[in-house]
Amino acid sequence: MTELSWAQVSARRLARHGLSAPAASAPDADPDVDRVADVVSTMCGAHAQVASAAELSVGLRVPGATRALVRQAVWGDRTLVKTRGPRGTVHLLAAADLPMWTGALSAMPAPPWEQSRGLLTAEQTEQVLAAIADALTEAELTGAELTEEVVARTGSWAGERVMEAFQDKWPRWMAAMSAATRGGVICHGPTRGRATTYTSPARWLPGFTPMPGPAALADLVRRYLHAYGPATPAQFAKWLSATERWASGVFRSLDLAEVAVAGTRAWVVAGDTDFPDDPPSGLRLLPYFDAYAVGCHPRERLFPGAAAERALAGGQAGNFPVLLVDGTVAGVWHQRRCGRTIRITVEPLRALGAARRRALDEEVERIGHILEGNPSLTIGTVDVGPHA
Repeated sequence: MTELSWAQVSARRLARHGLSAPAASAPDADPDVDRVADVVSTMCGAHAQVASAAELSVGLRVPGATRALVRQAVWGDRTLVKTRGPRGTVHLLAAADLPMWTGALSAMPAPPWEQSRGLLTAEQTEQVLAAIADALTEAELTGAELTEEVVARTGSWAGERVMEAFQDKWPRWMAAMSAATRGGVICHGPTRGRATTYTSPARWLPGFTPMPGPAALADLVRRYLHAYGPATPAQFAKWLSATERWASGVFRSLDLAEVAVAGTRAWVVAGDTDFPDDPPSGLRLLPYFDAYAVGCHPRERLFPGAAAERALAGGQAGNFPVLLVDGTVAGVWHQRRCGRTIRITVEPLRALGAARRRALDEEVERIGHILEGNPSLTIGTVDVGPHA
């Protein structure tokens, strides 16, 4: 069995995420539009519940990128699609990967929080899915507009406000929203003012059809292990919001190689056992729910000691933007934007030497370039809570 150190694993993950080279996202680099979708594909999606965080996650990995380039990939070129991905959360996914994602998500057991909780029968769910597909074929509709269209195609029962939601009640048909997303019936459209719109993924990928489940799951596991491996079935299950038992069965069905990371068993794709000899290096400011911070395990290695107390929320990664030094979380940070001014506060958990401080200044400038603003840096305490 191949024996690996945490340093080797960390260095490979940084390289595959495009986060290791010191000038990986230098502002003076020529932006490569085609690389945006490739980067998102390699990351297995960019968490996009906070739009600016997704733009920064992608921009940090694409030389010369700005948020405008990322937006162009989503709403102009349509090489990215905004929809629900792993854990049922809103992500940017590569449009070319959508058949794989929808096939895999449809094949996995639906988590309890995605089930209709008895609000819809199987027949009603099928009616709602057909109504959504028909309504969105050539349209971009707000939630209210889509409710009208679904009710018109199914019946008044679909519009009954019976689904509990944030001290409010949503119409009954929305109990099928998760199934619609996982099945590739619906995705996000461009925002209309402050209103979210929805449309058909087929408008991003003409001829779109979900992959068969087994092939899609195999592809997803291989991609996950490429970016986040070595990993265990339990870690894959946590990333996807599935059960460890189910994930173990998927791992057993594939051609994987077992390795040991600091004495702990984990898996990689068979034949993908090359790891760098150079230690992990570089300084990065990763935004909320960046894929690297959320997807890499074990947590106690990525968030050692004080980092676990300061940068995790109930053991969950992503709620705090993190300062990453040599592949390990070494602090938190926060930004406040007012017009074009971006005030960045960084709270290191250990002193930064002169070289690290210069690297931090460069990273702050890079963030200003990506987010198209004028950044300033303060070293001090971050006084906001998680996901603020």
